[in-house]
Amino acid sequence: MSLLATRDLTIRFGGHVAVNGVTCSFEPGTLTAIVGPNGAGKTTYFNLISGQLKATGGSVSLDGRDLSGLPASARTRAGLGRAFQLTNLFPNLSVLENVRLAVQAAREGAHRRGLNLWSIWSDHAALTRRAVEILEAVAMADRQQVVVASLPHGDQRKLEVALLMALESRVFMFDEPTAGMNAAEAPVILNLIRKLKEDKSKTILLVEHKMDVVRELADRIIVLHNGTLVADGDPATVIASPVVQEAYLGVAREAA
Repeated sequence: MSLLATRDLTIRFGGHVAVNGVTCSFEPGTLTAIVGPNGAGKTTYFNLISGQLKATGGSVSLDGRDLSGLPASARTRAGLGRAFQLTNLFPNLSVLENVRLAVQAAREGAHRRGLNLWSIWSDHAALTRRAVEILEAVAMADRQQVVVASLPHGDQRKLEVALLMALESRVFMFDEPTAGMNAAEAPVILNLIRKLKEDKSKTILLVEHKMDVVRELADRIIVLHNGTLVADGDPATVIASPVVQEAYLGVAREAA
């Protein structure tokens, strides 16, 4: 059973078709890499799934539920977690406060309770405990009181992963997660993604240009070109395809 699916997903900007009728499904326990040249429609496809863009046609469904008419915030509450190329955090709050707010948002979405002093105090304590647990999982417990604006780029990306965990996302969507990172920072994020893969109830989508990362992490690769799905399969088969190497991955074929 697929957890996430798109059917004939399409968006047009004037006369330009940026994503053209993409039908694809993604199963729990898998990491799918979405690759293709610049301008292929990869990030636009992500934006259509997560609700940042409204599709011209087609549908997005999560666990059989049609999300097509829902805004991005409602899709997040439904379980679609999106990490952006540019971090999307509360810069003037501490690391702990950012994660605690995400934990609170997830729990308020699950159930609402009447307010009283005891519930406010006990809930706050429980939220804090859960937030600290998540920060421990992403190796940031020692930075919980640091103001986010002062974090280095690599730590901000780690915090984004923590927020997706706090929101209890069922689908994790990473758009070039190591973009802008130095050689010391990138392995930390990749290790976090490896840990997420261990949870076979989650589905992970990854837009990534670095083919060494794709080869190592992906269970499956789909290739977009001019907004159209042109290849879909296991990494070895897709990467070895001459037409994909030449036209979509920028690797010239050897002369005959």
